[in-house]
Amino acid sequence: MELIADILLVAGALGAAFYCFILGRRLSRFNDLETGVGGAVAVLSAQVDDLTKTLEAAQTTAGASGEALETLTERAEAVSKRLELMVASMHDLPAQSEKSPEAKSPLGPIFRRHNPAGASQ
Repeated sequence: MELIADILLVAGALGAAFYCFILGRRLSRFNDLETGVGGAVAVLSAQVDDLTKTLEAAQTTAGASGEALETLTERAEAVSKRLELMVASMHDLPAQSEKSPEAKSPLGPIFRRHNPAGASQ
């Protein structure tokens, strides 16, 4: 009976050793840097590094663009205030005299020049 138990124990050990050998070969192929997952991990790691650099550059550019936009907005607000003051001051100008038709519109003489009736004058 001990002989049968010893034979079964040796057979089980040989089977486990064969199974470990097969798993070891599969694992070495799995971690191969050229064709296996190891290569994929290496490529993905390189891509993550590239994307990190690109993201940092984009953040720097966005910050600079934001500052430039803020400066331009401040300038536009200042110009807008000046234009509002100019328009408000236009109401303070004296009204033009309505005696001559040219005084109504600065384009009057231009139209008279091109008017056939004005050409005979």
